[in-house]
Order: sequence, then C-alpha cells, then structure tokens
Amino acid sequence: MRLVLLFIMFALPLGVFAAPEQISVGEYRIEYEIKGAGEATLFLEAGGSAGMSDWNPIYAKLAEHARVIRYSRVGNGNSTAIRKHFSSEDYAQGAKTLLEALGVKGKVIYIAHSYGANVARTFAAQYPEKLAALMLIEPSSEHDVDIMRALDLELAEKQIAQVKLDDMKNGMSNQYLDFWSKRPLPDYPQIPDIPVTVITSIKKYDDPQLLFFTDEARNMWGELHSNWAHAFPQGRVVLTEKSYHYPHNDEPDMVVNEVLALISRASK
Repeated sequence: MRLVLLFIMFALPLGVFAAPEQISVGEYRIEYEIKGAGEATLFLEAGGSAGMSDWNPIYAKLAEHARVIRYSRVGNGNSTAIRKHFSSEDYAQGAKTLLEALGVKGKVIYIAHSYGANVARTFAAQYPEKLAALMLIEPSSEHDVDIMRALDLELAEKQIAQVKLDDMKNGMSNQYLDFWSKRPLPDYPQIPDIPVTVITSIKKYDDPQLLFFTDEARNMWGELHSNWAHAFPQGRVVLTEKSYHYPHNDEPDMVVNEVLALISRASK
C-alpha cells in the first residue's frame, strides 16, 4: 500500500497536494492561495461569511488561463477570527494591503460574489489605479431593500428585520451594517471607466419565502443590475435563468467563459 501511495504522489503533477498558505497582514493572518500564470491577474472575493473555498468550482479552470489569487477575508475561512464589525472600506483596505504583501504590483481583474461585490466596488472607487476590470456575480446592492419595500412596505420591514437577525446570528452582519440599516441609503461609489461585467440571476422560485424572491422582485432585480451595468461605458450584463445566487457553482462554464471574455476586454 505504501508503494502504491508513493507512486501516486510522484505520478501526480506538482501542486496537487498544495495547501492554502497564510500571510501576516497587519495584526491578522490571512488565508490565501495563488495558482496559474499569465499576463492577467485575477483576484477573487467571496461573498458573505464564505471563505476562499467558495471558488472551488472555477478556481482551477481559471488558473489554466491566468494567475489567480483567492483568499478568505479576515473573520472567514481559516483567516484570523474576529468579533468586531468590519465595513466594506475596511475590507477593501485589507485587500489592498494583502496584494501589496503578496508583491502584486500591476493591476488586477477583481471578481467578486454577493457581499464581496460591495467590497470590490469600494476597492474600485478607492484604488482605481490598481484595477484593470471588474466582475460582480449576484452582487448585493444598497437597493435590495428598495425592491422589497416597493412591493409591500409593511411586510418588507418585518422580513428585513428577521433576515438581519438570522444573518447576524450566523456571522453575516456586514451588508446590513454597511448599508441596509443606514438612512438615507448610500449609493454606488464612483468606479473608473474600466470593463465591467455583472452576472445576475433572474431564475424564479417555486415557493418564495421572502418578497425578494417573488417573480416581480426577480424581474426588478434583473432590471436594477441591467440598468446599472449599462451605465458604464464598458459595461456588460449577463442575466441567467439557470442558477440562483451561485452561478459560479451552478454554471461554472458560463462564468469561466465570461471571465475569459473580460480578460480579453481588459487587454485591449
């Protein structure tokens, strides 16, 4: 058995058994992984309380075409656990510091999911010189709650309050404290004129438990992101009816193809 295991280990390509590494960024230890090579550098930002494993469905495939960096924000994955709240501004600064610590000097193509998209947008506004292109996958929005309130204000307030309690219990308070609970609602920060792709699901739910998942709300969600993406001179929107909140998990080939197209647009 030992000889068989040794044979397998030496027969497999180098890096198959590579484990994620950690690096000190200020007072925190950040879990990260780098794979692949190429002129483009992709920087992956997971959503909510997810760590970098959220990108498993497409990480290796992307690394066939570019240098890919994925990491877990402080408080997520195997990065340093925290008890205090971090804002998107804090996370964006942390992303910048991480890239500097890793020796990344050129511009990156920032690919982000859900709440991570808010971090990426903040990064784009604060550090435009470090960004070549931007992809937002099912991005959380300041206007999520606008959609619910437009449908039924009283019910929306009850549901929003409960979702906030449930998510804070599970360590996902960030988007609520960042913008849902603020008045007036902040709006999208300024983003430089770069290629931007927004991938948004408009797939309908059979038994929606929240106003946000009703058919009417899904249509409004698609319209919101279509209008926003088209406001960019180099904006593109992809509306999918084949997946819900995790297109990179449910439609990995589609997402990879969109990333490759974004790389091409960014290189022109």
